[in-house]
Amino acid sequence: METHAPVDYREIITIEPGKRSGKPCIRGLRITVYDIFGWLASGMSEDEIIYDFPELTKQDIRAALAFAADQNGRLMRWSA
Repeated sequence: METHAPVDYREIITIEPGKRSGKPCIRGLRITVYDIFGWLASGMSEDEIIYDFPELTKQDIRAALAFAADQNGRLMRWSA
């Protein structure tokens, strides 16, 4: 079983007002967290995403997931 160290998404996810309408992106690239979710939701594996977008890493994909989990946790705490 493969184990992974926790990913600090704050070192990977960037938000720039002039890029992709201020959506959270991966390392300043024009690839958003939402792009990654769409690819995963369509059934693409991490390896397939990286094959199609070699500028990405598995750590980038995990950072997108960690970002979403943290944002969801913040929303849940706020709405409670």
